[in-house]
Amino acid sequence: MDFNKIRKFCRVFRIFLGLALIIAGIINYGAFSGAGWFFLGFIPLIAGITNFCPLCMISKKCDMPQNSGK
Repeated sequence: MDFNKIRKFCRVFRIFLGLALIIAGIINYGAFSGAGWFFLGFIPLIAGITNFCPLCMISKKCDMPQNSGK
């Protein structure tokens, strides 16, 4: 299996989720938890941009189905 490729929907979703968490962290930066959301947003953002997810490698649920090539 090729673990470096995640589904197209998951990739787009992770990029938007990462950006949303980063924006939430910037808006709530004065609050105690604002910085946490800011830094937490980088995890799905980097996973979406690089098209690699370590959790997909562990769970083996996010990988794209293999074509039989027939």
